Amino acid sequence: MIVLSLQSGTSADGIDVAVVEIEPARPAEGANATPLRLTPLHTSTVDWDPALRARILSVAAGEALDAGGWTRLTTELGQAFADAAAGGIRASGATPELIVSHGQTVHHWVEGGHARGTLQLGEPAWIAERAGVPVLSDVRMADIAAGGEGAPLMAFFDRLWLGEEARTAGRTIATVNLGGIANVQLVGADGSVVAFDTGPGNCLIDAVVDRQTAGAQGYDEGGRLAVAGRVHEALLAALLAHPYFAARAPKSTGRETFDLGVVDAAVAAVAATTGGEDGADARDALPFADLVATLTELTARAVVDALADDAPVVLVCSGGGALNPVLLARIAEHATARGISVESSAARGLDPAFKESLMFALLGYCSRHGVPIELGPDPAGARVLGRFSPGPQPLDLPAPLAGVASIVIEHRAIERRTIEHRTDEHRTNGGATP
Repeated sequence: MIVLSLQSGTSADGIDVAVVEIEPARPAEGANATPLRLTPLHTSTVDWDPALRARILSVAAGEALDAGGWTRLTTELGQAFADAAAGGIRASGATPELIVSHGQTVHHWVEGGHARGTLQLGEPAWIAERAGVPVLSDVRMADIAAGGEGAPLMAFFDRLWLGEEARTAGRTIATVNLGGIANVQLVGADGSVVAFDTGPGNCLIDAVVDRQTAGAQGYDEGGRLAVAGRVHEALLAALLAHPYFAARAPKSTGRETFDLGVVDAAVAAVAATTGGEDGADARDALPFADLVATLTELTARAVVDALADDAPVVLVCSGGGALNPVLLARIAEHATARGISVESSAARGLDPAFKESLMFALLGYCSRHGVPIELGPDPAGARVLGRFSPGPQPLDLPAPLAGVASIVIEHRAIERRTIEHRTDEHRTNGGATP
């Protein structure tokens, strides 16, 4: 079965597209769960139109919209996802049987330490109509309705990917996905998985860089700013005092919790204790590279501190932050001091930039085959996730599978591409990523 996945993360830095072939690794024995093989056929990232991205970030930051504004935004996002899907189909030369569209998260509602709701925009009917195949969307709410957090979704992927290795090693294996928000998964030797958001991944770094450069630069490319700065210890302590870090897992969060207001409040608080300027003046007095270095250290500390009580043997890193050598080095230094080795998922044949894309493709395969997904440690909370938009043809679901036993990632050298937005009728233009 060929599945195409679409997703734009918390940072809203582009639409990741992956075309993945998923098939049984070997025949299932009787009513036993099936081992699967995942083979990536194509991966690409489609840049958001700058004006549309600005609207996404404004809404995520709390901008109020009327009913017409929400309608236009989810429609335009759906059309952008549809364009990205069409481009992925053309580039791969493969026709998917299913598309999974995570959509664009604009709010993750947490109240009383528990997720109450979540909102992903991007009307899937546009994708189903354009591609002519069913689309699975809204993949988090079933878990929240069942009492879960709706995140991290990576928990079920890592259980299937690393569970056997953890059992063989007799030790916990940890993973971290360094997206806008960072989330860790602890795959235990007994097959259990504990997964939760640790706090900011790239979101605070991206936000201050975007503001400082007036949108000309959206992230700290290669960690160049962080490596040029020094960690401001008092500011780091103020940021680490945020109550989210002390909250017990399982927990989830989003950029509505970790935004520029958190950074500015911490800077002002530190300035006040030293008799310095406050507000924007305090921000201007702090060297920009030092601020980026401090936020990079915050992410690293939050990730490793979250592993303190579980003593995993290894931490496998993925997500856009795994491509930042300075962030990865800071995580490695703190982890090594606790006896935890650190590696990129690339060392295991899985492109760190597209691990989430493979996860969404697998999620779609499971939902199409009626396989409930466990995000937490309680199997009673497992649910078939998402809702289907059939497209032009009636929805035809296969017989349910007994379950999925494990997954193997088939490594295949494929060109990773970035698609730049264009304003003409073609919308996109391909080009190789550096």
